Amino acid sequence: MLQALSRTGRRRVLQACAAVAVVLGLLLWWLLPLGKPAPTGTLTFSTGVRSGVYQRYGERLKGDLARDLPKVSIRLRTSEGSQQNIERVATGKADFTIATTDALATYLRGGKPGADRLRGCVRLYDDYIQLVVPRDSEIRKVSDLRGKRVGVGQRGSGVRLVADRLMTAAGLDPTDDVKPVSAGIDTMPKQLEEDRLDAFFWSGGLPTSAVQELSDRFAIRLVPLEASLVKELQAAGGSARYYRSAMMPADAYRNAQQGQAVPTVAVANVLVTTDRSDPALTEAFTRTVIDSRDRIGREVHAAQLVDLRTAIYTDPLPLHEGASRYYRSVKP
Repeated sequence: MLQALSRTGRRRVLQACAAVAVVLGLLLWWLLPLGKPAPTGTLTFSTGVRSGVYQRYGERLKGDLARDLPKVSIRLRTSEGSQQNIERVATGKADFTIATTDALATYLRGGKPGADRLRGCVRLYDDYIQLVVPRDSEIRKVSDLRGKRVGVGQRGSGVRLVADRLMTAAGLDPTDDVKPVSAGIDTMPKQLEEDRLDAFFWSGGLPTSAVQELSDRFAIRLVPLEASLVKELQAAGGSARYYRSAMMPADAYRNAQQGQAVPTVAVANVLVTTDRSDPALTEAFTRTVIDSRDRIGREVHAAQLVDLRTAIYTDPLPLHEGASRYYRSVKP
């Protein structure tokens, strides 16, 4: 009888262990994407000029992506800016990038190669248009740039697009009425400091390190871009509707602004890919961008402004399927 009870006890223990194993298995199946193989392969992320916000953001994001996507090899590729970034992704020369909404809308309206394949993942931070001059400059408004040597960004940059539009809105021909200098944020500050430029335009998150460093060693000032100018800019319609009036906070560049907020123009940035991107990879990429916000934001201040509540609004691009999956997964 004791042996029978012992056998019964062992049976019950075995049955209980089997039940626990089934429950644990179901929990693991539910909690872990065991049915979804981890993304693999190579990913190219087109960024921007070396000292710009796109590049600094990309460098820090790369580390988090490497942690979250251990089987994916991530390559950063510098660029002239938004316009070149869009062309690269649209034509398959890169997989992901960052670009301004005005540049995206311009590419779409132009029906350029691969435009219909572009997809959005995350609405990121805003770029602020910055017109930088020496502090003792006579330039007080955009129309004062007539006859001046003006850094307008590289040909493939978003800076070039908005600089030309702002000068046109101010009644200037951006080719004939100024002396345009095609240069990026990696060289324009030095040229201003050495009196090889009278002014330069920049479009980037606040603060941009190259402008900050310039203000620490050389007396500069930010020229106001008043609401009336923005209204004239928006009157052109089309992709110009993505510009809006904004204020650069007084502490964005303390030395340059001397305690004064500066009116300007803002435009949103979007993380961009195409419908060729694997949904699982895009979902994971989107998750990393959102999850890394605070850590990256300690070094690249603009990253702090990524907001889950607005990230889904990637107009003028439709949302990628993988990004949509991510937002559904975190929906309260």
